[in-house]
Amino acid sequence: MDNLPNPYFIFFELAIYLQFAICLLHAWKHGKANLLRLFAGIVFGVILELATIRQLNAYEYGRFLLMVLDAPLCIGVAWGCILYSVMEFSDAASLPYFLRPVLDGLLALNIDLSLDAVAIRFGFWDWGQGLTSQYFGVPYANFWAWFWVIFFFSMGYRLFARRGELTRTWAAPFAALIVGLLGVLGTNALIAFIVSDALRPAVVFSLLIIALISVIVLRPRYYLQPVPALTFWVPAITHVYVLVAGLISGLILDPPFLLFVGLAMTGIAFYLHRPTLRKML
Repeated sequence: MDNLPNPYFIFFELAIYLQFAICLLHAWKHGKANLLRLFAGIVFGVILELATIRQLNAYEYGRFLLMVLDAPLCIGVAWGCILYSVMEFSDAASLPYFLRPVLDGLLALNIDLSLDAVAIRFGFWDWGQGLTSQYFGVPYANFWAWFWVIFFFSMGYRLFARRGELTRTWAAPFAALIVGLLGVLGTNALIAFIVSDALRPAVVFSLLIIALISVIVLRPRYYLQPVPALTFWVPAITHVYVLVAGLISGLILDPPFLLFVGLAMTGIAFYLHRPTLRKML
């Protein structure tokens, strides 16, 4: 019996590959540039995980069905889907072009705030800090990393995405990979090796508050152009999985505040995507 696959792992992988299928269908219909951006995000995600595990030695993954060395393939795919979906959403907003990566990072954090603390209770990954330290077992620096992962890839891509079709198709995905990896490894080193343990929470929270305020004060308008339904489905599938699997297992009630966070983040996602929901309904 111990050798049977863990159903929570299997359904988590399947949920991610469903997100990938939704993103792939959209990218396939909208040309080579979109396909290359989606796959660049996946390659970036896999390399990022392998590099970060070795750079920080701060966490390790459980055993999923498909692994790339010591990183699950589905995690790299998840990064690619998140990047693809948040960039599609922010490109339809009124934010200045080079501020959109900030919104992208905040949209990704909407997913992680509900996911990470429940995921470690399933054993998907382990920070080695137990289940009570910092954010219910998740280091605060993890949210710093999530923001910069999305920000630097998005910024790297946007540096070239407006410079003609050929540059957008071929140079922008490559730039996103390079800028993303260098930016994330650099900010990882900053928070892990330079900022002291005592100052780390203040630095992380300051970054996220500044990012949030910088978006709010501009009072951006969304849906200025058609937004694909995948921008709703990518976060929604993750949020629903966390809530359903968490309630079935009871892990999202350890402590019950995790259920509150999961419901709050799901509510925010549904609120942001209410025009898409109205259209689907």
